[in-house]
Formats: sequence, structure tokens, C-alpha cells
Amino acid sequence: MTSASLSASHLHYRSPQRTGSPLQRTAIPVTTVSPTPPPAPAEPLDLRDVIKVVPAHCRQSNPTRSWGLVARDVVVWIASLVGLALTDTWWLVVPLWALAGLAVSAMFVIAHDATHQALFPDRKTNDRVARWLMVPSQHIKQSWALGHNHIHHNHTARQGMDFVWHPVSPTEYQAMGRIGRLRHRLEWSMLGAGVYYMRAVWWEKMVRLTEPPAKWVDSIGSDRKWLARVTMVIVVAMSALGWAMYGNPMGSVWLVFKLLVVPMVLFMWVIGFTVYLHHISPDLRWATRRGWTKVRGQLDSTTVLRVPILVRPFFHSIFIHVPHHVDPRIPCYHLDEAARHIADAFPGRVVDEKLTLRRYLANTRACKLYDFDTQEWSTY
Repeated sequence: MTSASLSASHLHYRSPQRTGSPLQRTAIPVTTVSPTPPPAPAEPLDLRDVIKVVPAHCRQSNPTRSWGLVARDVVVWIASLVGLALTDTWWLVVPLWALAGLAVSAMFVIAHDATHQALFPDRKTNDRVARWLMVPSQHIKQSWALGHNHIHHNHTARQGMDFVWHPVSPTEYQAMGRIGRLRHRLEWSMLGAGVYYMRAVWWEKMVRLTEPPAKWVDSIGSDRKWLARVTMVIVVAMSALGWAMYGNPMGSVWLVFKLLVVPMVLFMWVIGFTVYLHHISPDLRWATRRGWTKVRGQLDSTTVLRVPILVRPFFHSIFIHVPHHVDPRIPCYHLDEAARHIADAFPGRVVDEKLTLRRYLANTRACKLYDFDTQEWSTY
């Protein structure tokens, strides 16, 4: 008899006396233990439970700090353009292009925060700042809000719903034509992030977005016209400056190309690389439409990557991406603190690593195709 099969009382008994024996055996008290009931099944984690671990002050914007970031990025961008306008020496132009591309990226990240209504306390200021800071990257603010805020954030890493770096299955890849497979190989290569972003996000979701949902038609149309007018004014002004500086029409074309086109194209590579690392990794899994949950999408399908200090100011903590997806209301300057609280509350659940070129190259080698049934990445 085991202790688990006994009741919780003390049982005393006398064994029979042997004939002629002067000794009498005394029973030994035995303490019994009731069976331990099985533990109750854990309640499924809700995204609201994750949001609750982030202190409320992390969701409070600081207008002074926000305006300081806006001013810094704009000053760096203008300074890079002035430098480019004043020189054609290649060894000065190339680093100035890199600086201008990073400055456009920095302004876009701040505009992204403002589009989430996270940068300032009032909606009008957020909208105006976002609209103006997206001019150098040629993004229509309301088109971005639709695709990023309402689709990507509400369906992160969900099959058939999230359009940003959506993987294809081996079967889908084989069904592509020759041109489609070549394009996929280019876009998912180590050099393809900018090509992918320019085609799949900027061109298809900004320039060619002709049939948005009905309730978005007016606001997107208004922003599109506004961006076109502002861009026209800037291009005309730079063309005139180029003619005055070089004395011919080709000088106008060159100045517009040097100051506007190249920094925007470099931005496409920077932002494509950034978004790729946010959501594509052998450690991250995309979910089928039915298997997807908010927690899986926002907590488990992105990363925290520590950016090298030299370029950190240009990214405004956007690589600390888990808390941003958990709660987009968190301003960029509170993301690091929010990430610590989430990691402490859910140990071992957040991918937190240094951002390195080696990691990016390893990801581009390993993550080509994705099987949604087995939830495994594979190469070609």
C-alpha cells in the first residue's frame, strides 16, 4: 500500500500475539497523503495581458523631446543636401549620399511614429508632422496608415493577410513563371531588400493603390494630391537652382537626381532591410489564417535587435520592435524601457540580439520559402 492510497488519518493496529510470547507488537502510526489533483490548464495569453506589463508612462509622449528629434533629423537632412549641392567630388558625394539616405530614413521613422499617434498628444500635430516628414521618401501618409497601421499591425505574420515580406511556399514558388522565380530570387537575396520594398510596398501600395476601401478613398486622394503639389514645387525649385549653378538643362536634371532621387532610393534599401529583419528570421514563424493569434503576431513574430551605436540615432529605436507591435502607442524613446518590462514578464520569449551583418546574411541564406503546414523555412 502506498502513502498516496491512504486517507489523511492515523491508523493504529495490533498484530496478533504469538503463542507463549511475552512480547506484544505495537502498531507504527502511518500518515497518509491524499492524491494531488492535476493542475488546472493555463489560461491562453491575451495581448491585453502583455500590454498591462508595460507601465502607463511608457505610452506618454513628450512634445519637447519629440520636436527635438524632428528638428535634429530635418537639420541633418538639409545639411546633407547643402553639402551635395556644393560639391561634385565623388569622394564627398558618396558619403553625403549615405548621410542623406539615413536622414530620410530617420525622418520616415519619426513620421511612422506620428502616424501611430504616438509622437504628440494631439492628432492634428501628428498628422501634419507625418505628412511633411514623408515628403523626402515620397510616401502618401494615409496610404501608409492603411497598409501599415490597419493591415500589417492587425495581421502581423498572418498568411494571406500581412503583405509585408509575406513568404511563398515551395508549391507557390514552383507555380511561378520563370520571370516570377527570378524576381523572387533577387528580392529575397542579400541585395534585394530595396528592390522588394520599392516594388511591393512603395509602388504597389503607394503609387498604384487605385482602389482603397471606400472609407479611405477621400483621405488617400487628398494626401496624394497634396504630396504631388509639394513635390512639384520642390522639383521646380531644384531644377531652377541646377540651371543657375551649371548653366544648362542637364545641370537641372543632375541636381534633382543628386539631391532627391538618390537619397530616396537609398532610403528604400534602408527601410527594406529594416522591415526584413523585423519579421524574417529562422527564429520567427508565420501562422496560417486560422492558427494566428494576436499574441503570436505581436509578441512572437518580431524581434528586439540592438543597433550599432554609430547609426543608432537614425533608427529611433525602431529595431526594438516587439514593444512597438505589442502597443504602437509607445513613442520611440520609451521602447527600450517597454522591452525590458516585457522581457522580464515573459522570460525566454523575446528574441533579443545584436544587429549584425552576419545575422542578416544568414537570414537571407536560410529564409527563402516557407511551408505554412510544417511552419519551417527552407532554401530553394
